[in-house]
Amino acid sequence: MNHSFTQMLINYAPLIVLFVLGWFFGSRHERQHLARLKTAENALGHIIVSTERFYVPKLAPNTEGELVLGSVVIAQDYFKMVIARVLSLFGKNLTTYETLLDRARREAVVRMRSQAQAKGYNHIYGVRFEVSNINQLGSMVEAIAYGTAVHSRENSNKPSTL
Repeated sequence: MNHSFTQMLINYAPLIVLFVLGWFFGSRHERQHLARLKTAENALGHIIVSTERFYVPKLAPNTEGELVLGSVVIAQDYFKMVIARVLSLFGKNLTTYETLLDRARREAVVRMRSQAQAKGYNHIYGVRFEVSNINQLGSMVEAIAYGTAVHSRENSNKPSTL
């Protein structure tokens, strides 16, 4: 090895180490978030969620519909965004953005279902989603899920239609 390569390696080694550590901890946090989402989705699975706009379930006596809302802002770690920008130069499928949007959408639905459960509802219909960028880099998104929650007499064990 010549002297200039050794010097370059010494200069850039901390940057590479920080990059690898950031990638590792960001990936770990994402896996933990996905595990928490799966647990929450299973716990709230009894609440039927439907995107059908004009469907009205068989309501329990003396129940009225109420708007429920789930909102979340989620950011992707900076290191994954750097890799995504490099891959975008080659026209690659950007799974980094896909997982960011998936996590945001799922978290918004979990929060919406939690709000419905807290108010004693077991059915949400007419669900709509709104997703928007928070910053110009695309590394932060806000997701909002909202729908009409009611207490239904229908079987609560039906699968969700999302």
